[in-house]
Amino acid sequence: MKVLVTGHRGYIGVEMVPVLHAAGHEVVGLDTGYYDECDFRAPPDNVPELDIDLRDISPEPLRGFDAVIHLAALSNDPLSDLNPGITYEINQHASVRLARAAKLAGVPRFLFSSSCSLYGAGGDRPLDENAAFNPVTPYGESKVLVEQEVAQLADESFSPMYLRNATAYGVSRRLRADIVVNNLVGHAFTTGKVLLQSDGTPWRPLVHIRDIINAFLAGLTAPLDAIHNQAFNIGRNSENFRIREVANMVAEVVPNCEVAFAPGASPDTRNYRVDFQKAETRLPGYSPTWTLRMGIEELYKAYKDGDLTKDEFLGPRYYRLRTVKGLQERGVLDANLRRMHA
Repeated sequence: MKVLVTGHRGYIGVEMVPVLHAAGHEVVGLDTGYYDECDFRAPPDNVPELDIDLRDISPEPLRGFDAVIHLAALSNDPLSDLNPGITYEINQHASVRLARAAKLAGVPRFLFSSSCSLYGAGGDRPLDENAAFNPVTPYGESKVLVEQEVAQLADESFSPMYLRNATAYGVSRRLRADIVVNNLVGHAFTTGKVLLQSDGTPWRPLVHIRDIINAFLAGLTAPLDAIHNQAFNIGRNSENFRIREVANMVAEVVPNCEVAFAPGASPDTRNYRVDFQKAETRLPGYSPTWTLRMGIEELYKAYKDGDLTKDEFLGPRYYRLRTVKGLQERGVLDANLRRMHA
């Protein structure tokens, strides 16, 4: 298949591209390149790209594609809180614009990278795809709005699918340290403290990026009637944890560290457990294999092998908000997060 991957140079995208290539797919990318200076190991694979801001997409460049995998977004709560108006412009309106353009261009499949964060303050009961939305951030709310608007575009020629990913973790060539497991392991390795930013009680479903990629790969080739205009929670039922449990597991894997609370650590309104049975039983080809313990061990080895230092880990490179603010301060991005042209 010929597949457009938006966000192909981001945390998940750089690892997705070689998997799609290995499966025989032709990949074209679309990415603003905000994080091109954020390599952790080797740089991303080179692929043909559409040189278009997502907010400016039209049907014409999308003609001839068999599918769109839409990963691109302002990708976590702190970054989306920087300017909620821009968050909705990019995460919501540009995403819907992309879906409309894909439909007009005759692209039959549209795989949207949604998020379990749309369940938000969900409580202790495992939530399936029919549970009520309860987002507590602009990021989570933007995912709800995209799903609702894109669902109205679905018809016999256009099949959207919504992959509600659990909180991601895992090693990537475009590492992120602003997601909980990567962050806890990094603090443990570089400072000797597993530093909790909350009181440790919230529930959070977790999923390795390889299992997310596996889900998108499955969605590309699944029979259309199996995925048409449907949401799938992406993760494993066994991988719901309280944050304190995650911290304790990190302390078991990383030598010579202790669990500690950051100054001002307080309860987190984001608290949800998720039921992943639908994806595990009704998404053909989806077979998650990673456990949290495996992921923590992978991250620890990667940080150790890469000689990750405290200054490097706590610097701006692996934190999306700090990177974007730095690009603005240097005059690379304007207030609307568009690239400045000399």
